[in-house]
Amino acid sequence: MRVLAVTGRLARDLVRASARGADVLVLDVAVAAFITPQMLAASAPQGYDLILVPGAVTADFREAEKALGAKIRLGPKHAADLGFVLHHLDEVELSRTVPACVLLEKRMREGALALADELEERAAAAMQIKGVKIGGGSRMKVLAEVADATRLDSERLAEKIRYYEEQGADMIDLGLPPDARAEDAARAVRVAKEVTDLPVSVDTVRSDLILAGLEAGADMILSLNSQNLGAVGEAVAAAKIPAVVIPGPGENCLEENLRSAGALGIRVIADPVLDPPLQGLAASLIRYIRFRETHPQVPLFFGAGNVTELLDADTQGVNALLAALAAEVEAAILFTPEYSAKARGSVRELAGAADMMQLAAARRTPPKDLGIDLLVLKEKRPRPEENLPEKCVPAGSDHEYVPDPAGCFRIFLAGGKIVARNRRVTVAGDSARDLLNTLIEKGYVSRLDHAGYLGRELEKAQTALLLKRSYCQDEPLFAPDKRQIGQKLNKNSLVKWCG
Repeated sequence: MRVLAVTGRLARDLVRASARGADVLVLDVAVAAFITPQMLAASAPQGYDLILVPGAVTADFREAEKALGAKIRLGPKHAADLGFVLHHLDEVELSRTVPACVLLEKRMREGALALADELEERAAAAMQIKGVKIGGGSRMKVLAEVADATRLDSERLAEKIRYYEEQGADMIDLGLPPDARAEDAARAVRVAKEVTDLPVSVDTVRSDLILAGLEAGADMILSLNSQNLGAVGEAVAAAKIPAVVIPGPGENCLEENLRSAGALGIRVIADPVLDPPLQGLAASLIRYIRFRETHPQVPLFFGAGNVTELLDADTQGVNALLAALAAEVEAAILFTPEYSAKARGSVRELAGAADMMQLAAARRTPPKDLGIDLLVLKEKRPRPEENLPEKCVPAGSDHEYVPDPAGCFRIFLAGGKIVARNRRVTVAGDSARDLLNTLIEKGYVSRLDHAGYLGRELEKAQTALLLKRSYCQDEPLFAPDKRQIGQKLNKNSLVKWCG
């Protein structure tokens, strides 16, 4: 197949670099999205089976197709994806209206993840912990903390560890509360080592708990400082496992503690400490930058959870931004618990963000258009909205409720399933469509308005399940007043808004 890629002046070099053997036609227009069918027809390219115009073009090229005798289809919106589209031409039917990158989104995701794996396999590392690369040119690793691990029984602890592993954690951290006993710390480590092959760390500054964790087989220690180094430093060095070193206590700075640990022969990971928002966050980022400038070879620990747990905002964007900042200071480990409900999903989000930053660094671009993203509620490529028909029947709000003789249902979530239940039957499943079809086919619904109501509620429950949110029948899934906060600030002065 002979393929021609059409572009404008600004993107010509990138298109040529991505063309993979296809010919390139550069039209006399700066921005490729402004290419018209008339421009293409006037250039009269001949002998091509397929002509790819930029995915951002919205014009209709069917007349140009007839004139040129070749299929004209939308290529990708971004020139960097042209090579991928050309490589997979035989696997997808391209469109006149949908950019090729949208059609190939799933395949692009698979390709991005495969490339991330390849980059990680080739990357050099500052150290390895049970085969997991740390620092150097390797991907940032996600260390997931099981908070208050000794307060969980063995079954619950194992469940939490398996959950983090499924979410994409690279390492497991056992957070030990101040009142933990040494024997409980040892039990937690033994349970973790039985459940997972991932590296396991113990997280405490108490010397007796650190020693208990070492004896039970911990693969890393959090955290060493001037107070506990004298008591546990030689044991950590003898175990030949790395340790995260923190500042303090008191006036002891991070550099002093690192020197003391290094003198004992401990493999060190430095934690300059990321402070919470409005509690020194910006200043702590400056510490990270300065530390990296003076200690380019020391792996860095980045406590993302210090921000997400103390900020009332959706964590997808917060974790993406934190991962970008961590990548800029060349951090090696992204640390997070999922202690609060609002932070649930942070391990998976940071794992995805780490892949994004690795891919972006390899491409030398910002972390966008990579094939993977952390967009959940907002969309990258919205579908076009249709015009409102001139004649339409206004929807009324005066419907009179009539109970369904077949019975009413209570809808709720349980065990990761959507459940519809009444006195006669209980139906459970993952799909709102499957539940509704079952209720109708089995004769448990007899009124159209009841079927419509159940469809709305079941779909709402499925959305809650997918978003890991709670669900309550007949209540809004999202608080309707949240979107008005910014409008209030714009409409009134801050003084009036605050009363």
